[in-house]
Amino acid sequence: MTILIAPDSFKGSLSAREVAHSIREAIAEVLPQAQCIEMPLSDGGEGLVDVLNRVLEGTLHSTEVSGPLSGQRVTAVWSLASSPRLAVIEMAEAAGLQRVAKGERNPGLTTTYGVGELLGAALDERVEGIILGVGGSATNDGGAGMAEALGVRLLNAKGMRLGQGGLALRELASIDTRRLDARLRGVSIRVACDVQNLLLGPEGATATYAPQKGARWSDLPMLESGLQRLAETIHRDLRIDIRQLPGGGAAGGLAAGLAAFCGARLEQGIELVLEMVEFDAALAQSDLVITGEGRLDRQTAQGKVLSGVLGHAHRMRKPVVAVVGSCEGPPESFIGPEKLEDLQQLVSASTHLDQAIANASSLIRDRTIALLRRLVAWS
Repeated sequence: MTILIAPDSFKGSLSAREVAHSIREAIAEVLPQAQCIEMPLSDGGEGLVDVLNRVLEGTLHSTEVSGPLSGQRVTAVWSLASSPRLAVIEMAEAAGLQRVAKGERNPGLTTTYGVGELLGAALDERVEGIILGVGGSATNDGGAGMAEALGVRLLNAKGMRLGQGGLALRELASIDTRRLDARLRGVSIRVACDVQNLLLGPEGATATYAPQKGARWSDLPMLESGLQRLAETIHRDLRIDIRQLPGGGAAGGLAAGLAAFCGARLEQGIELVLEMVEFDAALAQSDLVITGEGRLDRQTAQGKVLSGVLGHAHRMRKPVVAVVGSCEGPPESFIGPEKLEDLQQLVSASTHLDQAIANASSLIRDRTIALLRRLVAWS
């Protein structure tokens, strides 16, 4: 029997590689004769650099860039592969929510400037392509900071540069791209989006995600107005319409900004990763798939790891079981028509969320053992 182990990270607890290791330990206990294929995954958020660096046999680089808060400096880790000459970047390394203390989170002020600096560092290495994961952001600036770092000038009615953050976009009057880094024209940029939200509207970047980043409800109309002003000005000055772009709302609109200013292509992150790791080839050799992620909720079906794995496995008629940290409701509400054979979650009546996070490795092992024993009993 061959088992494909293909989990996401459990955010704030374990990397995808660590989750895969815990699952493998469980398999060794219940099915010691089974052959295992470990394939840690990412949907474009946390862990993208680690996952693709291994596949591409790249080298990790550390670059000091601007953090999401004004005056903040952070060290961002990214990957550089030599053949093809390809950079893999996570925007969260520069402008992620984990970079901002809970009491200081405010997407009206946070910036993606450091993301532009990371792109510049990759361009300095003469890359042919860039894969940029946009999950986990602390921002709502539509990529304005990123664009500024690459030479774009965002100006108010007096011809002065805007301040940083989503709220400042309300004063945007014109965009000058004459100093945009010319090296971008020779580089292919693929944006790994972990959601498919549009930039604007009731399911857009602001309404859906800004409250999670520290925005007060009273801030939301102003943040939405700022992104709308950005989209309208891009449409007028650059003749590019980002308002109906699937995935454009990812990372507070950074994805839309990357498309407008850098000519980037937006893709479902999980599909991009499954292609890069040659998931289908491993799946074809497997009799069972064990996957998992930190939380099963209404965003799962929008392009998270579990839904991507299920979709591919369903097409090849391969059974899938999953271990998740927690589940917001009935699993069938979030995973579409594809059927999970079984599911276990770490959080339970006897295990609080904090306990699950602190003991995730042993709990994943225990829950996987329970899954496998049930499968053995059914077979």
